[in-house]
Amino acid sequence: MIDQKQQENVESFKYLGSILTNDGRCACEIKCRIAMAKTAFNKKRTFFTSTLDLKLRKKLVECYIWSIALYGAQTWTLRVVEHLESFEMWCWRRMENISWTDHVRNEDVLLRVKEQRNILHEILKRKANWIGQILGRNCLLQRVIEGKIKRGIEVTVIRGRRRRKLLDDLKERRGYSHLKEEALDLTMWRARSGRGIGPVVRQTT
Repeated sequence: MIDQKQQENVESFKYLGSILTNDGRCACEIKCRIAMAKTAFNKKRTFFTSTLDLKLRKKLVECYIWSIALYGAQTWTLRVVEHLESFEMWCWRRMENISWTDHVRNEDVLLRVKEQRNILHEILKRKANWIGQILGRNCLLQRVIEGKIKRGIEVTVIRGRRRRKLLDDLKERRGYSHLKEEALDLTMWRARSGRGIGPVVRQTT
């Protein structure tokens, strides 16, 4: 109750442009962001599929379309990445006017646009830079991200499979103690994060 007014319990709401849900997951936000980015692409499709230089068109897609899709991506917990990878291929296929009925493999599309799978790499870079700023401080947000409450007690789940946490994507590449130690030097953190998280190459069709 705020100002003697009963507040309504809702399953989701939008805050600062992002969708927050009562289960704390980001699947709904990711799907919404992808839908918004596809709409923006279709509005300017003649521009992205024009006879402009390929390198220029790719830069425009990454700057104009990916910036919409990846808004707030540094706070995402990447449990399922198929939607993001499919969106990345969707952009390159639409840019080159390749229909699914043409039966062109993803590998061939990437060769045609001279690209690798980079969208997950971009998300992890953004996450590393953002988390590096947080772990380098002694603040409430740091303790929330680490999953700790009063007296340093870590929040645990008794039953069921452990839920994936915000830091798990980066912990998989280096231990947490190293993660926090490197974050104290932001220059070193950005340099190592940029080199240590390479483009993702998958053998999928």
